Amino acid sequence: MRQHLLGFTLAPLFLLTTACSQQESVAKVNSTETLSASQNSYEQSALLKISKLKKLMEQAQTKQIDVTREESVVWFAEQFLKFANWDENNYDAVVKLFGYERHYAADKERLAKELPNFEREKVIQILDKGIDDLSKELAGEIKRRPVNKVDWQNTKAQDNMFVSNGKPIFLYDYFSKSVGQPLTNKDVYNDHLGALYHGGEDLYPVDHDRAINSFLVREDGTFDEELMKELTRIPDTNIGFLVYWLMGIPKWVEEQEPEVRKGRSLFTGFDIDNPLARDLWGKIIRKTGELTKGKKVTEVGFVLANEPHWYAEKGHWTQKYEEMTSISSYTLNKFRSWLDKKYQGDINELNENWGTHFSQFTDVAIEIPIDPAIKGEPKWYDWTRYNMDRSTDWFTYVQNELHSVNEDADTHIKIMPRMFMDDSRSGGIDTEALAELTTMVGHDAKSFGSENIRPGKSSKWIEKYAYNWGIVTMFHDFMESVAPNKINVNSESHFLSSGQWRDLDTRTSYVRSVYWLATLLGMDANMGWFWARDPDGSPEDRLEGELDFFDPGLGGAFAGSNNMQPHVTNEVTQVMFDLNSFSEEIVELREQRRPLRLFYSETTAINTNDYMTKGYTLYENLFFEGFPLGFATKDVIEKQDNSNWDAILVYRNNFVTDEEFKALQGYLNKGGTVILDSAQSLSLDEYGHPRKAKLVASKGKLIVMPKGADVEAIKQTALAEVSGSTPDVVVKVDNGESFKTTTWRTVKQDNGSYLVNILNLGHTTATVDLSLKNGKSIHVKNLMTSNKMNTSFDIPSEGVLLVEVAAQ
Repeated sequence: MRQHLLGFTLAPLFLLTTACSQQESVAKVNSTETLSASQNSYEQSALLKISKLKKLMEQAQTKQIDVTREESVVWFAEQFLKFANWDENNYDAVVKLFGYERHYAADKERLAKELPNFEREKVIQILDKGIDDLSKELAGEIKRRPVNKVDWQNTKAQDNMFVSNGKPIFLYDYFSKSVGQPLTNKDVYNDHLGALYHGGEDLYPVDHDRAINSFLVREDGTFDEELMKELTRIPDTNIGFLVYWLMGIPKWVEEQEPEVRKGRSLFTGFDIDNPLARDLWGKIIRKTGELTKGKKVTEVGFVLANEPHWYAEKGHWTQKYEEMTSISSYTLNKFRSWLDKKYQGDINELNENWGTHFSQFTDVAIEIPIDPAIKGEPKWYDWTRYNMDRSTDWFTYVQNELHSVNEDADTHIKIMPRMFMDDSRSGGIDTEALAELTTMVGHDAKSFGSENIRPGKSSKWIEKYAYNWGIVTMFHDFMESVAPNKINVNSESHFLSSGQWRDLDTRTSYVRSVYWLATLLGMDANMGWFWARDPDGSPEDRLEGELDFFDPGLGGAFAGSNNMQPHVTNEVTQVMFDLNSFSEEIVELREQRRPLRLFYSETTAINTNDYMTKGYTLYENLFFEGFPLGFATKDVIEKQDNSNWDAILVYRNNFVTDEEFKALQGYLNKGGTVILDSAQSLSLDEYGHPRKAKLVASKGKLIVMPKGADVEAIKQTALAEVSGSTPDVVVKVDNGESFKTTTWRTVKQDNGSYLVNILNLGHTTATVDLSLKNGKSIHVKNLMTSNKMNTSFDIPSEGVLLVEVAAQ
């Protein structure tokens, strides 16, 4: 419902009063047992099923059976019936919402007409499942573990997990949530949708989106106390997170520093090398850090930036938004200083590399955006490496300013996985360096549950798999390898929809599988994209009337999203309930050795066109072997306990720095095992100059694959080297295909039994056979239902199983 706010102080009271009156009205409707003849037949059916489920819940409670899951089913059912009625009564508005998304625009009228009954049918679907599950438990056919609910008021961040009521807990909510509704509105902040507090509840002018933004400081250096209330009035009752919103810059800064917009990026609206911009943000960070010290809203950390990147290559799509179309004198001079240090003051060496004739480093010039045609040349490497280092320098400054006033403040950055997963390295993000820097690991990992909706975008993965699992797992395995003892926060999870994917009829099996998979691989908290329904069913205020915001993806984000999908939104909550019910088991499964490490070199990634594409092919082939995969880098080798793995596999890493080469040789000197995919590996330095030195086995083991060895041969060699670390539980799978699609993890428990987690990521049902290496007979129990299972069983496409295996 669009509301006209009368000043900052009156807005919360007005919104809260409105929300309360809405809740009272809804309560009266829901308490009515009679069905109106004018009601839609689907709605009538749904209301009868709600009544039936509520009666079953009453029976269950008399038997001390937990009904937390069913409470959410009923809540979502009632909410989406209300939403369906709103959509039916506001056809023109819904047509407009579909029209904002070009994938749906041509069909917007039909979709708007069909949406209300689609939502009602999906409500019936979740009610049927809720009735079936609870009926089975009442009949004694299954026994579910009670839900370990999140304590939204008292959960704490520990070294590598959140803890609630003495157990690990996985947090869930939405990054952007019913903008315009107060944090105290229980129809928005609750166990069903999540109840993390934040600084984004109100409508702000363009570039102000979050409470901590560039406009808090006036030109005279004083703080705008009225704007600061957006931060200070956040109730100190619930845990939450705060975001540094870097989009804008005050006009007075632009007047004093005409270059301040040069080198801006999509979501960072100013030059991060500009001294006045740095001074401004230093003041903001210190002041807001002092004001929020010890507050619960910081428990999930400060997000130091929203999707940062600085793509500086010609022709990149971000240039439509003025990203890196030029650089400031400050950036250029810092680059010159960086080059002076890199070349140890030898300008002749730089000239030889670049093919230039500069007299001194202060004369160095470079054209930005840089031409990607020179990728692999020294000039490309130097700029790309510097662009990464300068962003790391910015985030180091930001974090240091915060820690100067609150040394215990947790931090993370919403790093886009594409900064690691894509072949391009022109975006200025060193994923490993930033994961090491911040106190928590941050990102906005995504997946696709069906084909990419954008023309020309590849969905080749769908030939083998039910969904695009690889962009989830490879990124998580890398982050957990380089920062293994940190909380992992997905501050804008795009598992449900994104700019390149959404599917109105998304499968609930996909939702369950992808959230389970990401959590198993390290995700401790996720704030999904996005919840934009007001309690009356209308879209949040930003999406009503004329759209007025910068974000190019926001306008079309509502159409085809979870805001129209009761089955999807409910399933998110249901899978998080189940994950939290088995949180200790999930943590056991994920905190294991990673016996095989794939060597990752940012140097090769910068210099080649297909490093990540080819590397993913190898990763994919190794993923389905029943043990956690990991990565090794120079810093991982030098800073972590090398006994955490058995071997390092070097694949397609021709370009490495001398420091990277020395790290691998040092690992061999200590008795490590290195597998090289060919004699050409490690043969060039960062500038493409041949390296005379070659690795030697020393006290370790060096395996060099023969010329022309393919991925399968390399894989089998690697598996032989880690065979001593394979699990005691033997998992054999037949999916009827020539390729593997089922992944599993096992861990031995203190009582001698084994936890086994199995996920089928393929299109077809797979037959699984479990046994022990020692040949002993086994019992198998499905932990989700407490039922015994045969040692051989089927797991459907996108099936998720958590079982206990015990020797007889």
